[in-house]
Amino acid sequence: MIACNTLIRAHLSNLHCKLDLNPKPFFFPLSLRLLTSVPLCNRISSCRIRTRSFSAIPEVAPLEDESPEDLAKDTVEHLLTHQDDVARLMKMERRSGMDIHSKRWFPYLDRFKCGSESLSSREVIEAVAPVLMEERKERLKRVVRNRSYSVCLVVEGLCDFGNVSATFRSADALGLQSVHVVSCDSSKRYRENRHVSMGAEKWLDIELWNSPKECFKVLKSRGYRIATTHVGMDVVSIYDMDWSRPTAIVVGNENRGISDEALELSDLHCSIPMKGMVDSFNVSVAAGIVMHHAVCDRTMRLGCHGDLNEAESQILLAEFLLRHNNSSISIAKEYANRKAHMPLIPRL
Repeated sequence: MIACNTLIRAHLSNLHCKLDLNPKPFFFPLSLRLLTSVPLCNRISSCRIRTRSFSAIPEVAPLEDESPEDLAKDTVEHLLTHQDDVARLMKMERRSGMDIHSKRWFPYLDRFKCGSESLSSREVIEAVAPVLMEERKERLKRVVRNRSYSVCLVVEGLCDFGNVSATFRSADALGLQSVHVVSCDSSKRYRENRHVSMGAEKWLDIELWNSPKECFKVLKSRGYRIATTHVGMDVVSIYDMDWSRPTAIVVGNENRGISDEALELSDLHCSIPMKGMVDSFNVSVAAGIVMHHAVCDRTMRLGCHGDLNEAESQILLAEFLLRHNNSSISIAKEYANRKAHMPLIPRL
């Protein structure tokens, strides 16, 4: 027993010697501290990398987040009840009608007006792109590659801006660039819906119409066939349609569905086959299902949904850069101002 106690005391004494009762503070190496000083889950988008090039404008501050006032103006409810603000969202000049030399609709001209001056899409990209982070620019380019005007969405007579917001979010996520709103009821008070749309309305081309007749007339002049979603006898399954053709998908009111006027003026009625006891989906769900199938069908037939050519892709990228936030417009205008005062170089 005495030998055992002696052995235990010896081990404890040895352990005590190895323990540092006054430990020194531990520091990570400098390189590690630099990496770990920024929380990995922090908002990366709030950081900006400033680079200099010919188009960098020292007088203009780096791109900043939008003000609360700007965000309030971009909510779905505000946009659908203020037509001037819808037009404000779109920056590049728009066509007044279908280009006779084009087989499909593309709305923009290669021109951004800055007072008495104008910039091409190439110049807009040269001016604004250097101020954005590389990750942001790559994301915008990827979105443009997957965009198409060949399928568009029309919402007719919806009463709940939450449903409108949800359809906008689905359209953006699936690569549809053009959405149309017909006679949206603005006589009621609606809640804020930016959290529903997740800001998708900022990146879409939104057009407002007072009646189905007005909307459908313009869409048909642009080469679209009008497909109204409807539950009835004279309908075509969405799975039997050729979605490689330019098509406008029309969804109707939450309670009444598509109006009689829209049904009469449409080219065809389509439906989603139902397998349960209920005979309809929520309007935003139905819109999402039809748009998703249209994109899948186009991908199967054409190889991809996005179908913009190189020139159109460049113009839409310039449009997105100008929409990024208000500082983008300031940078482009400053670029145009310097361009106007540059001396002309005589040709040799």
